[in-house]
Amino acid sequence: IDKIIDTYRHRKEEERYSRRVSMEEIEENGFNLNISRYVSIALPEPQIDLDEVFETLQTLKNKRAVAQERHNSHLKALGLPPLPG
Repeated sequence: IDKIIDTYRHRKEEERYSRRVSMEEIEENGFNLNISRYVSIALPEPQIDLDEVFETLQTLKNKRAVAQERHNSHLKALGLPPLPG
């Protein structure tokens, strides 16, 4: 409550919290005072580097293949069937 009062009294603007708006803008919005019309609280989507993700997946796939090959060699030495591919 103190932050709201302080923000109002000192007409502070803070990203994703408060913003001063002109009467013209309020009128353009049909005098709708819904906060979400004036202040967005949404966080930006994280950027995903698809090349990096692909590289990581390829590395994991290769490590899995090596581990499975090694595991299957142990199974073969024990006279057991290999893991399916």
